[in-house]
Amino acid sequence: MLVEVIATNIADVRAAGAYGADRIELVTGIAEGGLTPSLGLIEAAAAVSAIPVQVMVRPHSQSFCYDNADLAVMRRDIAAIRQAGAAGIVIGVLDERGAVDVPALETLLAAAGDLDVTFHRAFDETADQLVALRTLAAYPQIRRILTAGGQRPAPQAVQQLAALAEAAADTHLRILAGYGLSAETVAVVVQGSGVHEVHFGSAAREDGSFARPISRERIEAIRSAVG
Repeated sequence: MLVEVIATNIADVRAAGAYGADRIELVTGIAEGGLTPSLGLIEAAAAVSAIPVQVMVRPHSQSFCYDNADLAVMRRDIAAIRQAGAAGIVIGVLDERGAVDVPALETLLAAAGDLDVTFHRAFDETADQLVALRTLAAYPQIRRILTAGGQRPAPQAVQQLAALAEAAADTHLRILAGYGLSAETVAVVVQGSGVHEVHFGSAAREDGSFARPISRERIEAIRSAVG
């Protein structure tokens, strides 16, 4: 079972690797759902991390619909992320109908090159998740989809996560379950859905708060719960 943890600073990056996480999602603006971190933070994280660093590429929190100016910013950010040596990027683009914005996605994937790509929880705002999954499965660069199975926390959407994991089974995609998971709930979600990757934010931190440091005890409890 692969455990991904959100990091917002270099102390987080060091702690996540030392305490047993397998991969980092590096973000800033966590109160807004995660935004693109600074270049200085990206460079430092890539330099010190012993585990892969996936960098959020999200220029604003207004929506997941981006115009040409936004996409130009995102392409430049992706180029900087590649230059910094990070393992991959985390992106998500939708059109006004709630479908994956294919032209925008292809623009960003062209900029990504050989970076590892996660499609983030914009997926949970799609009008039809199974249709969106089939769209994303056409792009080998996209390795996984971060999803709670919808708008509700993942422990309340186990059946939908199972349906997504089954739909992804015949593709190269993996379902990365996240949002609302904790050491107490993750085993039920994993067993009920069959996912092989899980994602943690505040639940990996002291007092369950993003204002607190990443906790060795909480990550160890998560690892114990998932085996």
